[in-house]
Amino acid sequence: MRAQFVLSEIGVGLRRNLTMTFAVIVSVALSLALFGGALLMREQVSTMKDYWYDKVNVSIFLCNKADAATAAKCAKGAVTRQQWEQIEADLKKMDIVESVHHETADEAFAHYKQQYGDTAIASVVTPDQMQESIRVKLKDPEKYKVVATAFAGRDGVESVQDQRNILQNLFDLMNGMNIAALGVMGLMLVIALMLIVNTVRVSAFSRRRETGIMRLVGASSFYIQMPFIMEAAFAGLLGGGVACVLLLVGRYFLIDHGIALADKMQLVNFIGWDAVLAKLPLVIAIGLLMPAVAAFIALRKYLKV
Repeated sequence: MRAQFVLSEIGVGLRRNLTMTFAVIVSVALSLALFGGALLMREQVSTMKDYWYDKVNVSIFLCNKADAATAAKCAKGAVTRQQWEQIEADLKKMDIVESVHHETADEAFAHYKQQYGDTAIASVVTPDQMQESIRVKLKDPEKYKVVATAFAGRDGVESVQDQRNILQNLFDLMNGMNIAALGVMGLMLVIALMLIVNTVRVSAFSRRRETGIMRLVGASSFYIQMPFIMEAAFAGLLGGGVACVLLLVGRYFLIDHGIALADKMQLVNFIGWDAVLAKLPLVIAIGLLMPAVAAFIALRKYLKV
């Protein structure tokens, strides 16, 4: 009988405050969708870092004839065979180095033509203008500075570059987007909490006669508060469900279909469905608990029991 009464009171409360309940559902859904999206974005950045940092190399660019005339570091002339063989030998002695590959000017030119063969500048570039380089695969990409310090000033070396820097701007942009999403999520969360508190306050005021009678007949504080808490929890649960749908639909249309980033950006290792599904229970739990806790706190002030 008590459970039936509580459920009937929940239905009455939702009907009386239908507009505000809808606003709570929408605000909770948007804030939790942004929260879930921010978690997925952070995981995507981490996945991309693990994937690409494992593939990038440290490139030691060697002086050619053109550099000897223009670059101060190559003032002693183009690299000699003895110099680059010594560099390779020293690299192979380092514990942090996994592999070493010497790319000749002809190989560099072939790769350049493969990448930029359709551009206007590619038609005027010649093999002798390309730099020889030594591609170094490190066991730990974070130890780039060890190689840079050891070889940057050597004769025949024009520069030492860490290819991670090419990707770092992309990762910084994605991290910035993630922080922006968290900021908007925080704002939406505050709005949702304010709506929840206001909805509970209005609901408690509109049913002050019923709660007064319940107090007179000896009902416990928890029993009086339960319908209000359950109303807020139910609205939050619906909002969490909508947020889960938004995350699933977003993953489907952004990556697999619609915009289909997976087809357009085949070099990017996108997070899978398992990563999205793993976040849904957390979104549901927050959607259920957050409004219930907010309602409980609000009732201590607005419902004198």
